[in-house]
Amino acid sequence: MGFPPTLGNRSGGNPISPAQQPPFTGEHEAVRASIRAFVERELAPHADEWERERWFPNEVFEKLAAKGLLGLKYPTEYGGAGGDYLDDAVLIEELAGCDSGGVAAGIGAHITIATPPIFKFGSEEQKRRLLVPAIKGEKIAALGITEPGTGSDVAGVRTQAKRVDGGWVVNGSKTFITGGVRADVVVTAVKTSPEGGHGGLSFLLIEKGMEGFSVSKKLEKLGWHASDTAELAFQDVFVPDENLLGEENKGFYLIMANFQWERIAMALGAVAAMQRLLDQTIDYAKQREQFGRPIGKLQSIRHKIAHMAVKLEASRALTYHSLRLFHDGQDAIREVTMAKLLSQRAACEVADDALQIHGGAGYVDAIPGVSSSIQRAVRDLRLGPIGGGTDEVMREILGRQLGL
Repeated sequence: MGFPPTLGNRSGGNPISPAQQPPFTGEHEAVRASIRAFVERELAPHADEWERERWFPNEVFEKLAAKGLLGLKYPTEYGGAGGDYLDDAVLIEELAGCDSGGVAAGIGAHITIATPPIFKFGSEEQKRRLLVPAIKGEKIAALGITEPGTGSDVAGVRTQAKRVDGGWVVNGSKTFITGGVRADVVVTAVKTSPEGGHGGLSFLLIEKGMEGFSVSKKLEKLGWHASDTAELAFQDVFVPDENLLGEENKGFYLIMANFQWERIAMALGAVAAMQRLLDQTIDYAKQREQFGRPIGKLQSIRHKIAHMAVKLEASRALTYHSLRLFHDGQDAIREVTMAKLLSQRAACEVADDALQIHGGAGYVDAIPGVSSSIQRAVRDLRLGPIGGGTDEVMREILGRQLGL
């Protein structure tokens, strides 16, 4: 069974104060239970297989859509569940249970960074043509901003869109595009004006099958093995007028509007991953014996686990605080930046501590359900301080927010 036709108009119980933690209602927790059962049944059992294959099937999106999970925060008129960002937050947390950062990232790119701009800035025709099938799992979307040589410098986009009769001709390339190999539509940042800096940026919806658009390379990575990450090439690609997303030369505002939710999503994913690592490590420390007793009784191990728990709870508190502010419609740039910065580095450290405590059992890939998930987490979580804005960029944003 899927979710009810609508998650809107929540009823029952007293409203939760924005100051309370966590920010979820009982209805959100019911959604969580359904998602968790789905993840445990449909995703987690295939994690090792999909990691080896460096791919997960598009059928996953269809199954997610059948459960109503690709449109939790979108209105029912577009096939969504009529919920809110907190529903998506629950989904992001529960995807950590699939035991593959690549699977979580591949799904997350579609729901977290690619479809929101279409909903927020798209015309009614664009929503009907692209968002509706994306919610149904019939079309997969990706976000194309990063280019070779630009990285976090979104103002440095070089892909050119030259105005011609009826649309634009696009030339350039993108890289590190999550979901780019399978994407049916790429929400693509292009330069539509010679104006320097943040001006002159626009977004075009570039679709699979447009002549001159190709996947030039599928990238191999340290982690996220099950996700497809691509280099994209645009050679004299004609994009019609109706595929302009939002206003011409106002694309930088679209980028900024999406960043807060992307970074909250990354923080939520990191917190959920840390919780799983902590739980696994505590269980292992209770069972593994050395020197005649469980290693959890050794002070050095107890202290390391205690520090893991502190990093987790500090990250969770700051992440939920930023989520509450964002959900309440407040400007949460400072808090979101802090949450992203703290949680991503903390997750790397917690994963490393978990691997250290598991020792050789965590390093080798020989113990199903234990070693594979620990070593995979070490590899997968390392992208956190890089993706969605590097640690260095986060510190720069935060410094400016503090008036420096």
